[in-house]
Parts: sequence; C-alpha cells; structure tokens
Amino acid sequence: MTKIAICGANGKMGKTIYNCICTRDDCTVIAGIDTYTAQYADFPIVESPEKLPEKPDVIIDFSNPASLDGLLGYCLSTGTPIVLATTGYSDEQIARIKAASEQIAVFFTFNMSLGINLLVKLAKKAASILGDRFDIEIVEKHHNQKIDAPSGTAIMLANAINETLDNSKNYVYDRHSRRQKRDKNEIGMHAIRGGTIVGEHDVIFAGHDEVITLSHSAASKSVFAEGSINAAIYISDKGAGLYDMSELVAD
Repeated sequence: MTKIAICGANGKMGKTIYNCICTRDDCTVIAGIDTYTAQYADFPIVESPEKLPEKPDVIIDFSNPASLDGLLGYCLSTGTPIVLATTGYSDEQIARIKAASEQIAVFFTFNMSLGINLLVKLAKKAASILGDRFDIEIVEKHHNQKIDAPSGTAIMLANAINETLDNSKNYVYDRHSRRQKRDKNEIGMHAIRGGTIVGEHDVIFAGHDEVITLSHSAASKSVFAEGSINAAIYISDKGAGLYDMSELVAD
C-alpha cells in the first residue's frame, strides 16, 4: 500500500486525486499540504511539508510553482520521491528539478494524460515523415482560470516536434504584430481561454492542398489525476532519477 501526500490538497485537482484514490486498493492518502488547511476527509492538511505528521512514500504536487523550493527541500532531506504535475515552471525551476533528480526520484512531465503522451509520439512520427514540407501549428484550449499560456503541454508538443527536426524551428506565440508572411521554420503556438474547457490540444500539419490534424481532448480532470497516481506508485520505490510518462508506459 503506497502512502501518498497531496500538495495542493484543497484545490480542484487535489480533491480529484483524493476521490480517485478512494476507488483504489493499492494506495492511500495519509496527508495533504495546502495553505488552506480545512479538512474534508480523514487525513490532516498542513501548511508546509515540514509539518507532515509522518513521512509519505511519495508526494504528488498539483499546486503551483511557488511550492517547488519547499517541496524539493523536504524531499531532498528525507529522500522522498515526488511527482511534479504542476505547470508554469520557469527555466531556472526546471534546472532545480533536474538537479534534485540526481539525489531523489522525480517524476516530471507537463501532462499526466496517457492520451497526451501518445499524441506526442504521433506528432513526432508525423514530423519525421512530413519534414519541412508542412507548416506546423499548435492550438490549445483551456478554462478561463488557467494562468499560464501557452500550456505546458503545448510546449511539450512543440519541443518534441522540434527535437525530431533537429531543433530547426522557432516558436511564434503571437502574429498580430507581425506584418509578414509565415516563415517555414516556425511552429505557431496559439492559446484559447474560456469557460470550463478541461484541456484540448491540436497539432496541425498544413501542406499543399492537404491538412493533417492530431487532436486530444480531456473530458474531466480525473484523466490527469489517475496518471499522477500511477506515476506516484511507479516511482515510490525507484532510485534517484528523472522519470516521465515514457518510462511509465514502457514499464
């Protein structure tokens, strides 16, 4: 039985993770971490990792980037594996995540959905076949409460495609001020925010007289919650290293 602590326990994703864990018999929630400490279940919620009543087997973080330093400090001092499912990290924070993974097990990905990670593989395959003959555009849609744009998933998709094409592409995030034709070495990135859209991503390959679109749509947050739980169980007994969905799927 894997003992899990949820960082961001009182948020929408935190509560979704708890509800998903309640349907499973391979893990349990022993504590939560959140600045808002009101309890809604039979586990305590504390303001910071240092106040956890016992050491968990693994921490799932679905809070915000501001929590990173405190979480990494706790995990490094206690040897606790961590699943980082938060988006919006800066380059400096990602560097700290990678440095921490040299001492502890860290599962880090921009999206916990199995379907999204399949989309990444399909986009890489399409890019390898279509090459420079097709223009590439990425469109992502999320709810009106999402802060970062473009989404971490859109960036993950763009990076995967760009690596396949020997990092020959430049990212263009906004065209309204660009009075010029589209350059063939661009990957366009477009963010839409509205309503309660959970998450939609389209990768568009536009060629001469034909268009190929790869799409993924999430209908509920449980898609990401289940992925983070599976990741937590997966790394709970792993050694130091930086893990992502590719290891989880291949294992």
